[in-house]
Amino acid sequence: MAKKILLFGDIGIDDTVALTYANLNDEIDIVGVVADYGNVSREDAVSNIYYLFKEFGFREDIPIIRGAEVPMTGEQPTFYPEIHGQHGLGPIIPNNHVVPFENFLEIVKIIETYKDELIIVNIGRLTSLATMFILYQDLMSTVKEFYIMGGAFWVPGNVTAVAEANFHGDPIAVEIVLTYAHNVTVIPLNATQKAIVTPEMVDYIDHFGKAKIIKPIMDFYYDFYKKRDPSLQGGPVHDALTLMATIHPEVFTFKSYPIKIVKQLEGLARGQSIADTRSYTDMENGERKQRIAFDIDYKMFFHHFLLVMSGKPS
Repeated sequence: MAKKILLFGDIGIDDTVALTYANLNDEIDIVGVVADYGNVSREDAVSNIYYLFKEFGFREDIPIIRGAEVPMTGEQPTFYPEIHGQHGLGPIIPNNHVVPFENFLEIVKIIETYKDELIIVNIGRLTSLATMFILYQDLMSTVKEFYIMGGAFWVPGNVTAVAEANFHGDPIAVEIVLTYAHNVTVIPLNATQKAIVTPEMVDYIDHFGKAKIIKPIMDFYYDFYKKRDPSLQGGPVHDALTLMATIHPEVFTFKSYPIKIVKQLEGLARGQSIADTRSYTDMENGERKQRIAFDIDYKMFFHHFLLVMSGKPS
């Protein structure tokens, strides 16, 4: 049976790859998408989802929910057009679609419908997810699992030397989620930066015509990464890898530790994620542990990603 997944995302290029991966995957059933600020503004994120659903063969019955517009820090968010394009889809300018009303509480209906079948996957900033824990702690305890793309443990960050973008963008929200969520799996840069999709892989996928949007956006994405680091052989698909974790844990090497987040808003350490590897801390403090993906089997990732994105049966 397909996994029921409620997806929270800031719909830029890698989020679009993740949505395409889910749309082509019989093992994943997206039951709602919460569009947040992050890679782009919330309004661009909403518009991108409508555009993708209409133009690229996505299911159009999936609820689209307007999520957070700004972080819990009260700051105005920073967007990344140099990575994701002006509107979040690389060179593509989508038609303007806007949800005509605030519908954030649709999240409650989805959780009440699926309860312990539901997996929440957060591939953007964590503001909306944290808001749900503030408002509906008991309801959130009925969710089966949480998968979060974020963090960097003993590897360089992608916003500062130590911080990854999702955790850096709203460290207060990250702290709330990690404090109250149960059965949490964190997919950090340690794993996602190894999920490289090369131009040759993109051309192979494009040849089969199932993932029609992938070539223009991934070519744009890789151009950015190639300029920043000429040694890279392709673009990392952080968010598709996080969805893959829900159905193929065998691709990953996991360890479980309590995670600490640097919440101070000034300085390079903002949003840094720290795994407390001391063996005695959980006994002393009763701290909740999170499962962290530290590595992937690239051959398994490569095989599975290409099968799904080319539309072949697995």
